[in-house]
Amino acid sequence: MEKHFAVIGDPIGHSLSPVMHRAAFKAKGIEAEYQRFRVSPERLKEAVEGLVSLGFDGWNVTLPHKEKIIPFLHELTPEAEKAGAVNTVRVDHGKLTGHNTDGLGFVRSIEEDTSGLAAGKDSRSHGKYAVILGAGGAAKGIALALADRGLKLHILNRTAGKAEELAGLVRARGGEASWAELVPGAWLGQADLIVQTTSVGLKGEKFLFSLQGINPRALVVDIIFRPAETLFLKEAKSYGCRTLNGLGMLLHQGVLAWEYWLGEQAPVAEMWTALTKAVAAD
Repeated sequence: MEKHFAVIGDPIGHSLSPVMHRAAFKAKGIEAEYQRFRVSPERLKEAVEGLVSLGFDGWNVTLPHKEKIIPFLHELTPEAEKAGAVNTVRVDHGKLTGHNTDGLGFVRSIEEDTSGLAAGKDSRSHGKYAVILGAGGAAKGIALALADRGLKLHILNRTAGKAEELAGLVRARGGEASWAELVPGAWLGQADLIVQTTSVGLKGEKFLFSLQGINPRALVVDIIFRPAETLFLKEAKSYGCRTLNGLGMLLHQGVLAWEYWLGEQAPVAEMWTALTKAVAAD
């Protein structure tokens, strides 16, 4: 029987999740389809009900629905409960379970970098100073995963109250976190890791402020992957920083979601090849 999966968000046209998951299904010989649907915030409940009615086996969730979808689910995994955000939903006999693979997916992506900043078994991660720009659904999973690995966090958001809320969540779970409004400051020169999680840059626009004064030894990550290099990353690179885009995070969160849905090991190499080819074709 053919299985059906999807990704929902707004906007959604930039998503490469279909490319990655279709390649995985083909590699494994699984009869399945993966689609993407633009769902506006006011139609989220209706969309969830529609996906269930149409017999979907699961779906991914991206901006701006990662937190707002929770009331429409029956239960959360510990990872989603901890993050207060969902990026993966599994349907099992009508029961909707929300899961979060963002945090571990992000950590796996930067473990592949030479910095060792987030390597769980690498003591160099402890005491490192990570700055997270944004406090939405993706930021939550990333913040908690980094805190679990001993990094000190500073969370910045345009709405300072959301940054304060996320910092409180991290501290409540034993981590160390401070917060402030999303403006330049001394943190630029102090950070070992800077993670840009907002949607600024998706349309090729400049970031909210200059990165002048940034620590040139910092690893700078933008979780946007299309465009492959945002103006934010270009500027960071111009100051000597090592940079990563969000393609590795997309891969690893997708691998974890795929394995959560299907209960078997995902074909990581084939998924990565499909992603890199799609980006090269842009």
